[in-house]
Amino acid sequence: MSVASRMTIDEARPLGAVRACAYLRVSTGRQAESDLSIPDQRKQVANFCQAKGWPLLAEYIEPGASATDDARPEFQRMIERATDGDRPFDVVVVHSYSRFFRDSFGLEMYIRRLAKVGVRLVSITQELGDDPAQVMMRQVIALFDEYQSRENAKHVLRAMKENARQGFYNGSPVPLGYRTEEVEKRGARIKKQLTIDPVEAETVQMIFRLYRHGDGRTGPLGVKEITKRLNAAGHRTRRNAHFGVGTLHGILTNTVYVGEWVFNRRESKTLRQKPAAEHIIIAVPPIIERADFEAVQATLKARNPRAEAPRVVTGPILLTGLAVCASCEGGMTLRTGTSKNGKVHRYYTCSACARSGKTACKGRSIRMDMLDDLVVDHLSEHLFTTERLTELLASIASGRAEKAAEVDGRIIALQREASDAEDKLKRLYRMVEDGIAEMDDILKERVASLRLDRERAQGALDRIRAQMVPSQTIPPEVVERFGRAMRDNIRTGEVPFRKAYLRSVIDRVEVDDDAIRILGDTATLEQVIAGQTNASTGGAAEGATSVRRSVRKWRARKDSNL
Repeated sequence: MSVASRMTIDEARPLGAVRACAYLRVSTGRQAESDLSIPDQRKQVANFCQAKGWPLLAEYIEPGASATDDARPEFQRMIERATDGDRPFDVVVVHSYSRFFRDSFGLEMYIRRLAKVGVRLVSITQELGDDPAQVMMRQVIALFDEYQSRENAKHVLRAMKENARQGFYNGSPVPLGYRTEEVEKRGARIKKQLTIDPVEAETVQMIFRLYRHGDGRTGPLGVKEITKRLNAAGHRTRRNAHFGVGTLHGILTNTVYVGEWVFNRRESKTLRQKPAAEHIIIAVPPIIERADFEAVQATLKARNPRAEAPRVVTGPILLTGLAVCASCEGGMTLRTGTSKNGKVHRYYTCSACARSGKTACKGRSIRMDMLDDLVVDHLSEHLFTTERLTELLASIASGRAEKAAEVDGRIIALQREASDAEDKLKRLYRMVEDGIAEMDDILKERVASLRLDRERAQGALDRIRAQMVPSQTIPPEVVERFGRAMRDNIRTGEVPFRKAYLRSVIDRVEVDDDAIRILGDTATLEQVIAGQTNASTGGAAEGATSVRRSVRKWRARKDSNL
């Protein structure tokens, strides 16, 4: 809050008068809103200065700030001004020392900092001098203030924990997709719970859908691309700000969307993570299915650039980053060995066993050329055939039709809600026009509630219609051309080129003792087919995003870009 200056420093004053400034503070925003404590402090400080004959030059008002530390904007502004070279103040006047600081060390440190420039701290309710006995008394008072502050914090946290255990909202920022709703009243306290906001929930579901599946025209989108799309479409955060990458990542990793609101997760001051045993899980209505949420977490982990280096994507080994050990799920890395006749053999070997020994994993090895041929042959003969691809696409289309039916049902329900609210409003308006009812406070509140219900239903309806993606039919000739191109491209060409095509359709290759399992997602396969209509040219379309890839940073010394 800005400083409210009572008079300018250069204004004429009596010779030798003590120049004063006031520091006024309350701990919480609720106290500031009540508008009682600050005016009382101001009045008492003004009367004190008037009785002393001290001109009060400025006020520094701190609404809703704790005094356990010095992270207070107006406090720092006052200290900076008081220690300026022109020495504008002689005393800083407070109602009590607890208004200035509730930490004994911090109080003494700032008193000494002010004293170095000739400024004293004066409490109007605890007037103490500078002799040793009174200094000791001030320090004892500061210790009691600090103890009281810590005790208050302990009891407040205890009460908030119990409130959370009973399933009530404690007042932290409400996540996107939810709103608070009053559920009961206990004395003067109103108990609230989180409920779903239908319009914002549609935005949250869209974010998860875009990250996992894309918009139907491209593959799954990244965090940055979704952020750009949200901002371009006019979506805003709860604080009416633009979305950022960090904000979106926080939404994608927040367990509240699967019905688990976590209270007491971090320290309020240091933001240090508390032990899991101290966390309190509050059940809230879920917006995202748990299976979808866990799939998103797995994708976030897999896409983490610290978890997957560029060499995995563009390295010279065909199955690097794809082949994993079936026992420990660790990556299979390249190892070489030389036979008696001097021939060098290359193997995929379990990295956990190679790095940590048999205690980490029993380990497996398989000749590199054997595993490469097995994977390529199996994909060519059993996946990239026209019959098998057609069968998979039909299965996907059937599942999508079921989801479309669910969306249609949701649209019908929203239309009914909006229509019911509109009919009720019309009946109320007709009653008022015919003189049957008067527009009293109760009727006004009912009208406002019906309008809100109508707007929410209509907003959710508009959102779901805008997000509907028409089903696409992939012609048989495209399927056949895609299969032929994939069979050619995973067999011939440079290894990074072949690897890009493999990684576009499969997630991993599990190597077991007696089996090789190739795992992938049929939805991803469909997106690749839809985006590769010109695959017969022998390469991906320019600008296509369906094939994952990585671009190395340019090295000026040409040590990797010869």
